[in-house]
Amino acid sequence: MNGLPPCVVFEDEHLLLINKPPGISTHAPSPYGSEGIYDWLRHREPRWAKLSIIHRLDKDTSGLMVFGKTRQANQSLTRQFTDREVDKRYAFLTESRVEAEEFTRRSEIFRSGACYRSREWREGQPLAETKFSRVRKFKLSESGNTIFAQLWEARPATGRTHQIRLHAMEAGIPVLGDSLYDGPKHHRLCLHAQFLGFRHPETGERLEFTSEPDFGAFPRIALRRALVSNVETNAYRLVHGAADGCPENYVECLGDCLLWENGEGNVDQPAWLSQLADEMAASCVYRKTRLRSVRQTRVPEASPSLVSGKQRGGPFGIVENGVRYELSFQEGYSYGLFLDQRDNRRRLLRNHVAGGFPLFAEGMTGRRVLNTFAYTCAFSVCAGLAGATTTSLDLSRKYLDWGRRNFALNNMNPDEHDFIFGDVFDWLKRFAKKGREFDVVLLDPPTFSKAKTTGVFRAEKDYGRLVSLAVKLVAKNGVMFVSSNAAKLDSEDFLNAVETGVTGEGRRIIERAYFPQPPDFPITRDEPGYLKTLWMRVD
Repeated sequence: MNGLPPCVVFEDEHLLLINKPPGISTHAPSPYGSEGIYDWLRHREPRWAKLSIIHRLDKDTSGLMVFGKTRQANQSLTRQFTDREVDKRYAFLTESRVEAEEFTRRSEIFRSGACYRSREWREGQPLAETKFSRVRKFKLSESGNTIFAQLWEARPATGRTHQIRLHAMEAGIPVLGDSLYDGPKHHRLCLHAQFLGFRHPETGERLEFTSEPDFGAFPRIALRRALVSNVETNAYRLVHGAADGCPENYVECLGDCLLWENGEGNVDQPAWLSQLADEMAASCVYRKTRLRSVRQTRVPEASPSLVSGKQRGGPFGIVENGVRYELSFQEGYSYGLFLDQRDNRRRLLRNHVAGGFPLFAEGMTGRRVLNTFAYTCAFSVCAGLAGATTTSLDLSRKYLDWGRRNFALNNMNPDEHDFIFGDVFDWLKRFAKKGREFDVVLLDPPTFSKAKTTGVFRAEKDYGRLVSLAVKLVAKNGVMFVSSNAAKLDSEDFLNAVETGVTGEGRRIIERAYFPQPPDFPITRDEPGYLKTLWMRVD
């Protein structure tokens, strides 16, 4: 349950070294955008709370990065980078050929719109210097095609933004896949930080690390394999629409099964799907139709249908963060687990929200957790495994029974926890009248719901009202988790509604941590983010 992400190469008291996959930035590009690899790591483990960025890699560049964990490490590594004592070597592919086997480019780099440009270096101006060496011919085979390229090594003496890419273009050997700097079209930017050598900040010992590039792997697969440990998690988003170059197509890995989702009327199977199934060694592929109106569709029509492989005749299991869950393709549109909440479930499981923000310093044992809109009770299972006593509240008896089975799958007795069938709004009022309090209250409502007693709930309009009811039940210095997947509700409006709901009841937020959807649900201009989640401690 405590396994490290596969991208971690080395760790000690002072250093954390990773092999960054392509497709994720070093740090978050905006307050509500995708988490960068630094943000994701810093909030993942308590001992990583004070990670510091020492150097950066472009979003689409893969390879070795080192972070400092202590003040001593930060000072030492910063000094080594500044004094050009760090040995940095990058591998890249180009389809172009030049006569020279080795050369050095020196220039002054300046920003020009979305990219950078060079001019002749002048004394007193920042210098960008890169040494290039041809390594060998390179044959890259993928999807039945063979690309003949040249493998080069770049050794930057300085660390200017886009330095290697710009200098390679100017030298007539643009990086394969670098559309910004005249590189031929390819499925990824073929640039990889292959080698790092530096002195250990405490011992002074020379440390050297090497990571061989895999330019043939698709970035979407490389990203998931770097961040998701298949030892403890075998359910995650594998293809996320336009963000992964596949507009309107989404694929989830569910154990040894792939679930492909696309829009109504679009039944044509994309050419890459069977290749993906082969690469993932999937035993079956199912198709789920993205419906405009799920409520008006009968269960058989809404349920996923078999595309290829072996039929799943009943429930099957997956594992996430070491926790087991039951899934089923025979129960309608939703199969039993929302994968975009994986990191938030882990926060409950590990009693750790973010860097410097534990749920409770004394742990979760004996804590009281209220999980509203509980669905199949995945959050409750994680809280129970952490030692809490849970109350799961949902408007479906079927899903609550499913939740009981999830408790049993993880060797917990569901009879030791409460499962309440009913309308959330009604029960929040009942609990308040009875003076019930909980140490943790979880709110993850659907975008739209309708109940006989309390009417219609629309996240865009009614989230603040929901928070007002729920915050009354949060014990002093307790924690509330709020979440919304309403695409039309932007992050600032969501946070304003939450703040208004809390302060309107005379409570105050004393600690908070905001998270978007996890990195296997990447956010891009063509595939905007939708999930907004906030953990907050209330006085």
